[in-house]
Amino acid sequence: MLSVDLLLLVCLGYVAVLFALAFYIDRRARQGRINWLRSPIVFTLSISVYCTSWTFYGAVGSAARNGLEFITIYLGPTLVFVGWWWLLRKLVRVGRVHRITSIADLISSRYGKSSSLAVVVTLLAVTATTPYIALQLQSVTRSYQVIVGEADANTTALTIAAGMALFTILFGTRNLDANERHHGVVAAIAVEAIVKLVALIAVGVFAVFWLGGGVRSVFESVPVAAVHGGAQMFDGRWAALTFLSATAIICLPRQFQVTVVENVDERHLGTASWMFPLYLFGMCLFVMPIALVGLAVLPAGSNPDLFVLTLPLHHGRHELALLAFLGGFSSATSMVIVAAIAVSTMVSNHIVMPVALNFLSSGREVSGDVRKLVLTSRRVSIGLVLGLGFLYFRLSGGSDALAAIGLIAFVGVAQFLPSLLGAIFWRGATGSGALAGLVVGFVLWAYTLFLPSFAGELAGGADLLAHGPLGLTALRPQALLGLTGLDPLVHALVCSLGANVLVFLVVSVASEPKPLERLQGALFVDVFRSTPGEPPRFVEGQATSEDLFVLAQRILGTDPARSLFDEMAREQGASGLPAPSDAVIARLERELTGSIGAASAHAMVSRIAGRERPALNELIDIADETQRLIETSRQLSEKSAELELAASQLRQANERLRTLDAQKDEFLSQVSHELRTPMTSIRSFSEILLGENGVSEQERHRFVAIIHDESLRLTRLLDEILDISRLEAGSVDLPLEPVDAQQVIDAALGTVSGLLRSRGVALRCTPLPAGTMVRANGDRLRQALINLLSNAVKYNAAPHPEIRVHAALGPAHLDIDVIDNGGGVTPEEATTVFEKFNRGRRGDRDQGAGLGLPISRAIMRTMSGDLTVEFAPDRTSFFRLRLARAVVATGTAAASTH
Repeated sequence: MLSVDLLLLVCLGYVAVLFALAFYIDRRARQGRINWLRSPIVFTLSISVYCTSWTFYGAVGSAARNGLEFITIYLGPTLVFVGWWWLLRKLVRVGRVHRITSIADLISSRYGKSSSLAVVVTLLAVTATTPYIALQLQSVTRSYQVIVGEADANTTALTIAAGMALFTILFGTRNLDANERHHGVVAAIAVEAIVKLVALIAVGVFAVFWLGGGVRSVFESVPVAAVHGGAQMFDGRWAALTFLSATAIICLPRQFQVTVVENVDERHLGTASWMFPLYLFGMCLFVMPIALVGLAVLPAGSNPDLFVLTLPLHHGRHELALLAFLGGFSSATSMVIVAAIAVSTMVSNHIVMPVALNFLSSGREVSGDVRKLVLTSRRVSIGLVLGLGFLYFRLSGGSDALAAIGLIAFVGVAQFLPSLLGAIFWRGATGSGALAGLVVGFVLWAYTLFLPSFAGELAGGADLLAHGPLGLTALRPQALLGLTGLDPLVHALVCSLGANVLVFLVVSVASEPKPLERLQGALFVDVFRSTPGEPPRFVEGQATSEDLFVLAQRILGTDPARSLFDEMAREQGASGLPAPSDAVIARLERELTGSIGAASAHAMVSRIAGRERPALNELIDIADETQRLIETSRQLSEKSAELELAASQLRQANERLRTLDAQKDEFLSQVSHELRTPMTSIRSFSEILLGENGVSEQERHRFVAIIHDESLRLTRLLDEILDISRLEAGSVDLPLEPVDAQQVIDAALGTVSGLLRSRGVALRCTPLPAGTMVRANGDRLRQALINLLSNAVKYNAAPHPEIRVHAALGPAHLDIDVIDNGGGVTPEEATTVFEKFNRGRRGDRDQGAGLGLPISRAIMRTMSGDLTVEFAPDRTSFFRLRLARAVVATGTAAASTH
């Protein structure tokens, strides 16, 4: 065993070092030299106050009893910081803009600075924190008993509670800060975060690699059921625990204190969003291995909650046991310090100060040393909170499972969540709804979970749990309204929080928010839209500068009050005290809010400065009416823009219709002309043959041949018109398949070979690599090629006509260029060459109807390709066919387009 003297000496030395650090940091903070404290690393480490003795000792005990269930306590905060850090950011912004000092201050300030609501939140915070304080006392007491041997638990716990109370008073209430920030405490908490992390990892390394023989040896002999702890993973209890831990990281008074109140830079949340989950991972990394090794090597019946301490003690590693004790001590003291500071701030600001104000008659000025009153009330509150924690420790009989005690507190603070979320996201939330929801949730939590935790130690408690009050089984605390078969924790959470949410919503919808609630609701919900600065206040400045200075001096202290009023005087350009303008009064209330809370500051400043404006309701109504007018104007502007857009689209549609109508007329005119020409020839020669008897047989044969040719021409024209209409309408479904491009080119050249010889046109063709496949319809592709080659012959007036067919392979397509030396088309002609019935500048009636190119391009586009006019660097033009390449699997006909 370690000696008692050594243990006490190390603990006192450790506390002395922390106190010296806090004292040094506080002194530097008062001098304005705290740059390194603005580090996001320090901020993140301070958030680790979440990891109390529950996570240091109790997580191992939970792993030994319930397997992987302990992970939920780390999973919830991780989800919040990774996925919901925007919620924390909004809370931090609200806290900075409105000088929020606690979660009670935020809720009461949002709901019209309601004193009654602040009192309820404070009482709930004190009650919910009590089991957590008892948990810290129990963990330190038991760890002390393990090291020094048997000692009276109650005496030890009382001594520890008194020591922690003194420790917290020295740490947190030596002075009154205008922003309720405790720089020394934050620095000490950051150091303790490192100590407990190093201690837990050190014990884990010892357990795994010295006692367990390595990671594989620790886990390979353990059945899966042992890891699961016999519990059903991912059931309702898992979901409840994950939700509760996520809620706790937001709603626990100590977490709100370090995350919102102590935050000096909103950007630090960005670092905390990944660094804090990483810290939690380090804290839980060795939890399961320590539990497994402890179950394997320690005597049967050993308390799993103390495996972190008993493993090194059992194997004679006293120095490691001492480090583990310091880690648990750090976990407990950091939680107690921050929680006691947060709760005592709420008690002094929302209970003590309002009571003190009520003793002041309306005709008397605020007198007395208010600053001393605030500090004294906080010191007494700290002692009261630690005393309640000790009392709960006595009544609960020292539960064997630390985790169970922590979860009671988690469900208690979860009652803040509906009012808190409503405060920053719902303008329609009212103070009446928040108050009703909190009261209902608080009563049901106390009845279904808090009371059963120590009812067994009370007379008649066991009978109450088994049969309900007066034998009413429907009112049994752990089976309320016949809800049996549920886990007690899940049962309490569903009943209390479910009723809280329901009552909060119903009462908020049914009640009308007060004018100040509506104003505060807009400021809180739209906090990112407002300019950071002072919230608007509606207080008449009727006090003298001396009255205001005395008030500030009583609460802030002489030096801070002098600095504040000197600064306001400089802003006014005045010497001495500033004139008591509305801006000065609003600034003073804002500064006092940081020390005594929004409700108390508002009441004290209103008492000194006069009264609130009687026209507040009218001002709010005017503001609402203005908001409605702005919204109506915005909607009208949007409608106007929509109408303008619709009108523009109608104008474009009308212009398009006019263009189409003109194109239709031109098309019909061209079709009529093209049809009239062969019809006229047919009609003329038919009349000659019918009316004249002196026509020779030779002439008759020639006239019939002309009629036949013109009939064929008319048929081709009608077929082409029908073809292009179907192609452009998309009604032609061309079957596409892998086609050998070289074979199609050769077939087209064979078709026009007679024409080439008759016109004396030279041909050059660049062969493609064997097996070059394109995805196309072979017949239609050949039709387009024949049309381009025929045009190249017909329109070529060069002395030595020549045509070149050049194919180029791209990674996903094939280009086939048809190039001739006949002059081509100009850039101006290229814009109209694909129009119907366009024969170009050298066209005549014997060279077709001018539908070949439009049909060819329609064919290519139907095959997901294109036909375009391209220009070489020397400005000569040529036609290019582009098609998608196809890859054919060996031995198959399947193809896929790149």
